[in-house]
Amino acid sequence: MLTTSTTAASSTPSYHTEVTRGERFAFGKNWRAFLGIIDDTRIRQAEDSLAAMLRDRTLLGKSFLDIGCGSGLFSLAARRLGARVHSFDFDADSVACAVELRRRYFPGDLQWNIEQGSVLDSRYMGALGTFDVVYSWGVLHHTGRMWEATDAACRLVAPGGKLYIALYNDLGSRSTRWRAIKRTYNKLPLFMRPPFTVMAMLPQEIKAFARALLKLRPASYFNVWTGYNQRGMNRWRDMVDWVGGYPYEVATPEAVFEFCRTRGFSLTNLRCGGVGLGCNEFVFERI
Repeated sequence: MLTTSTTAASSTPSYHTEVTRGERFAFGKNWRAFLGIIDDTRIRQAEDSLAAMLRDRTLLGKSFLDIGCGSGLFSLAARRLGARVHSFDFDADSVACAVELRRRYFPGDLQWNIEQGSVLDSRYMGALGTFDVVYSWGVLHHTGRMWEATDAACRLVAPGGKLYIALYNDLGSRSTRWRAIKRTYNKLPLFMRPPFTVMAMLPQEIKAFARALLKLRPASYFNVWTGYNQRGMNRWRDMVDWVGGYPYEVATPEAVFEFCRTRGFSLTNLRCGGVGLGCNEFVFERI
């Protein structure tokens, strides 16, 4: 089932409270800059990435659920691949970004619905029905109840459908240390957050600059500060997104495999290994 309302809805009242209390990072504010740099190249890259992981060059006739749609880029990619799309996010700024992308590329489209909602809201999730593809990239580990959120995503996959999720890799003590850093950032007054970000990232930046010097390519380090990454963020906004990204949970690939296996899913594709503190990506099919 896919609703066709064209207005954002299903607001979750606790969102602003959590941000104000320092319990949640406002990810959507970082996506605003993305709207100024999106182009056909970035959209095609998103399409190619989505199609490669799903191992399907077309989503024509299929329904696609984007849990935590962020900028809306991959909802847009799915729509261009032919899917009927339902996007939602807990963050109102992210919803606004996705709405703007729809306005630009699919104005008045009744096959792309965008709402504000929470994957942890059982009433909201229960009303959505099931989908051929359920997609959630780098989102479920920011809910504060990752396994509950993952279970909710699993429940919305139709028989024979696919679940495509990306979750932070568990590196033990390193992950624990970053969780403490992220929690501290969100408890700080606003004026203290930029210097805290600098201090938290300084060791990594020194190492990156040293590597560039050893390769006799110091300009390569400075180039990353003048461009944008694949998510559409400049270097500084990407650092803020990482340091501030709380709630923050992690999982080993083995834990994800087992969790989804017991819910009737088989693994069909993955990107795993060498990601460090980043995300492992999984595509499961409902048996």
